[in-house]
Amino acid sequence: MSINHYINKIVEVDISGNTKFVGRLVDLGLDVMILYNGHDYLYIPLLHMHRLREVSEEDYTVLREIEENLIEESQRISYRNILQQAKGKFIEIYVTGGKSLHGYITSVLNDYLVFYSPVYKNVFVSLHHLKWLTPYSNELTPYSLSDKELPVRPASAPFVRNFEEQLKKYENQLVVLDLGDQSEKIGVLKEVSNNIVELITANGESIYWKLAHVKSVHLP
Repeated sequence: MSINHYINKIVEVDISGNTKFVGRLVDLGLDVMILYNGHDYLYIPLLHMHRLREVSEEDYTVLREIEENLIEESQRISYRNILQQAKGKFIEIYVTGGKSLHGYITSVLNDYLVFYSPVYKNVFVSLHHLKWLTPYSNELTPYSLSDKELPVRPASAPFVRNFEEQLKKYENQLVVLDLGDQSEKIGVLKEVSNNIVELITANGESIYWKLAHVKSVHLP
């Protein structure tokens, strides 16, 4: 069964994180959908779609016409293709904790991406946990900062392709998991092994986290 027949129709979509969107289904790829909510384009990995249903246009009206797309229409839509084309563009992404990140994708690796945020600097984001992204106009910058005030500084060290192996490079350094949505996710990265992350918290306690559930990592 396919949901392609909902393209150009108004739909309601429930995704991971108890989040709901309503808008026009602009396009659909093998692993991603593009939704227009009347103001922004939302690029949503199908991995996180829980439910979709059609909504009457009488109940919900998209006020503005469909404008420019982030990706080239001639290219086949895929999650990775969209991420690659979003590199260097000002976007918003949602990962965890009711917080969204504003900034720029600087690198896309096998199972994670590197995101530059003026607030958090370089953030490693698991591709499995990126719920959605939306692009902004080329004229906009995060927080209306000027180019001089907002120099994008990608991490200088080379990245390895795998999220777990990349995190091993930060062993014995202070890190923040999931934007610090819990105090136990801030500490010294003692070890990363066999999909388990060991953190030493502020009080010296060892806390173990399953890497598969870690959404993002950054250095404070």
